[in-house]
Amino acid sequence: MTYLGRSVDAGTNCVRFLASSGKRVALCALLALASGIASSVAAPGGPDGSNSRPSFDAATLERGAELAAVGGCSGCHTVEGGMPYAGGVPLGTPFGTIYGTNITPHATTGIGRWSEQDFVRAMREGVDRDGRHLYPAFPYPHFALVSDDELHALYAYVMTRTPVDYVPPANRLTFPFNVRPMLAVWNALYLRRDGYRPDPTQSAQWNRGAYVVQSLGHCGACHSPLDALGAEKRDDYLGGGSAEGWYAPPLDATNPSPVPWTAEALATYLRRGIAPQHAMAGGPMQGVVQELAQASDDDVDAMAVYLVSLMGSPTPDREARADQSLALASSPNGDAPAVRSSARDQPQSGASIYRGACASCHAEGRRASSGTALQLSLAVAVHDADPGSLIRIIREGIIAPEAERSRWMPAFAGALTDEQITALVIYLRTLAPEAPPWHNVSEQVAKARPS
Repeated sequence: MTYLGRSVDAGTNCVRFLASSGKRVALCALLALASGIASSVAAPGGPDGSNSRPSFDAATLERGAELAAVGGCSGCHTVEGGMPYAGGVPLGTPFGTIYGTNITPHATTGIGRWSEQDFVRAMREGVDRDGRHLYPAFPYPHFALVSDDELHALYAYVMTRTPVDYVPPANRLTFPFNVRPMLAVWNALYLRRDGYRPDPTQSAQWNRGAYVVQSLGHCGACHSPLDALGAEKRDDYLGGGSAEGWYAPPLDATNPSPVPWTAEALATYLRRGIAPQHAMAGGPMQGVVQELAQASDDDVDAMAVYLVSLMGSPTPDREARADQSLALASSPNGDAPAVRSSARDQPQSGASIYRGACASCHAEGRRASSGTALQLSLAVAVHDADPGSLIRIIREGIIAPEAERSRWMPAFAGALTDEQITALVIYLRTLAPEAPPWHNVSEQVAKARPS
């Protein structure tokens, strides 16, 4: 089996490969090298520039729509309330803001003049029709694995959307991160062009799942840790990462879910954002779920089969952890049986805050009523190695997508002070008795506060 071991994170981490100050010393030399590499990239040309639009059969368009959903194309190329795929979605980075491009078939502001060859090169090499390097916020290192047939279906789909005359805002990146030729150096170091190689020892469904997760699904962009240059660590594939300030838990054998995932439960979660004995999706994962709800059942099922295989069969320790979490969930108040000293030492008791702000829903357990919620000993955010997601959930809540009926959680940013959120987070960690206390919670709570 091969997997995409090196890529750059989407969204928040799109140019993190230039993050460390230690790398700045080499930037001047790299700029010179990059200019030489970039000069070898020439625009291949494209259609004749006419306003005629290509036509494709219905089956190809349907498949293209499903694949676009797997790739999450709308999430980066459609602003809330805007025209589909017209671009303008801001992607915050430590070095400025990158805006999603217009990928509608408009001839001047979109990709209407792109040939299929142009489209394929952008997807596999990160180079646009004019020969400019694209920022890895567009996860072409993953898309490089996509097959010819599926790239054709995607091209058919985007080229038959409604053309929109719209120019997204210009990227706002500081020097030297605004120097596109620098990307040629990163590509030379990390971009793989060998495609996906099926594992003959695994089933067709497993291989399909591996291919989808590693290519269009680009799951590693958020769920894999990055090295000093922002490439996914090959020896820690899907070992946990970050996305837009949220912790993306590992999807390997170290997955922190208190109740081990089954392929059936994970497939349900990926489609609906909620599954029995598992927390509902929040943060960036909500957008992923919205897209996967439109993907083919076969692809989502295959993704679940593959990912659960990476987590492995539950070990005795994991089974004991599940039993302990379920026992806590069934306790009368959902409280921890014993509170750690780190929680007792808080000026305001996290346990009392929990009983006042959380227990009325969470102690009941998830039932048919929308006024009930999962017991927090079963919530993965309580068991994560990092408290970032739990802090964001408490602050921001989990809001149902507009016009959709689904469970939700209110935001407590205006109801609880930073000190109260800190005490609550420290207390909730005691609902994961197998896990060590989190450190520097107050600093992370302050960091999560909107600027």
